[in-house]
Amino acid sequence: MWESETESVGGRDYGNGVLSSSKHGVKTDGFELRGQSWYVATDIPSDLEVQVGDVNFHLHKYPLLSRSGKMNRILYESRDPDLNKIALDDLPGGPDAFELAARFCYGIAVDLTAANISGLRCAAEYLEMTEDLEEGNLIFKTEAFLSYVVLSSWRDSIVVLKSCEKLSPWAENLQIVRRCSESIAWKACANPKGIRWAYTGRAPKDSGPKWNDMKDSSPSRNQQVPPDWWFEDVSLLRIDHYVRVITAIKVKGMRFELIGAAIMHYAEKWLTGLISDATGARDEGSNGSNSYTSISSSSWKGGLHMIVAGTKDDLPPVHSKDQRMIIESLISIIPPQKDSVSCSFLLRLLRMANMMKVAPALVTELEKRVGMQFEQATLPDLLIPSYNKNETMYDVDLVQRLLEHFLVQEQIESSSPSRQSFSDKHMYEGSHRINNPNAKMRVARLVDSYLTEVSRDRNLSLTKFQVLAEALPESARTCDDGLYRAVDSYLKVSPFS
Repeated sequence: MWESETESVGGRDYGNGVLSSSKHGVKTDGFELRGQSWYVATDIPSDLEVQVGDVNFHLHKYPLLSRSGKMNRILYESRDPDLNKIALDDLPGGPDAFELAARFCYGIAVDLTAANISGLRCAAEYLEMTEDLEEGNLIFKTEAFLSYVVLSSWRDSIVVLKSCEKLSPWAENLQIVRRCSESIAWKACANPKGIRWAYTGRAPKDSGPKWNDMKDSSPSRNQQVPPDWWFEDVSLLRIDHYVRVITAIKVKGMRFELIGAAIMHYAEKWLTGLISDATGARDEGSNGSNSYTSISSSSWKGGLHMIVAGTKDDLPPVHSKDQRMIIESLISIIPPQKDSVSCSFLLRLLRMANMMKVAPALVTELEKRVGMQFEQATLPDLLIPSYNKNETMYDVDLVQRLLEHFLVQEQIESSSPSRQSFSDKHMYEGSHRINNPNAKMRVARLVDSYLTEVSRDRNLSLTKFQVLAEALPESARTCDDGLYRAVDSYLKVSPFS
């Protein structure tokens, strides 16, 4: 459908992945690397040394001046005709991108790939390699490759977006991030029946993914493309780029439960300590939650698996500051509809949010989300440690707040639909809990079990125990045995017993 790797666009010098300048002023057989320095293989002595990072390039002025406005301006503003050394420490893409740009200036063929195109495009902009200097200059050709090759390919769009992580703010300003995000979102939302897969499996780590390396491997007619085919590939992106993609997918109208499942997949990949609930999510979703919460993107082996970083072991370590940013970003993009993600996931995310000291407003938002699905929670989910010194072992105040959010939600849902605001209807769209008395009963059993567990803590005050025990109305309990057990357990360890 869109995999350009298998398409022939020969005849366009940006379509076959190889660039070359139409003319050059210095005949050369290529570049030679000696230690940390590049030299041009020519009989003409070098008259310009360009330092990019810790790499030196021994070049000639004419090829660079004929194609780079930046070089022209530097030499002109120096007022020194004998200037023979320039430092470009802030060049986006670093030495690798400059090497390719320099080769282009000399008329040497440059192999464009999804891995190098973003750095080269940014370097071309930095060097001001515009059409004013030469027709078919590097900005034009790299831009054409991005537009006609990269953006038509699912795989290339992700590889390029991944490479943009080291190119801020250039990649943002040149709209590379936006265009790749839109391309990925459009393809993720396309009808899976129309997808023509390109699949090579896991490539060796030392082979960089090139845009024309893919081989066709379409699924058989009877093989159904799963709705989660795009989860794993997109989860390789850095959190800010992932947010851009998910936001674009939302705008295009993808089902909220599928977006939620993708967010859960991303969180379990990047958040250390977030326990997988791949087996439990479907069970707890049977009472109103969606069937996508237990989707595993590895359940179908015929789709595209990225070769940038295929497994969790390949991912770089995520520091606590970055984990906090990931948590805050994921909270902000979880779809507002109830059951877009599992209650267990929300509680595990809440546990990490408290531990990482996430912004209070986002924590409150997360607590409200848990309240919407509180009847789906389990006792292990609620045993969240208290991070305040000299307090109870478990965060009883947090559970009290979750219960209050649940009761508020119950009151909203039991009211007449005509009295709900538009935002309320949107927030709780898809809920199957309206006027369901079983929800309160499940919560009552859960609270009684929680009270029995936390009652063993000598630091638990009578007031906190009593407030939590009396929070639910009498109608929520058809039997008080669970509550009696909690009271009995509390009295056995209380300081006044």
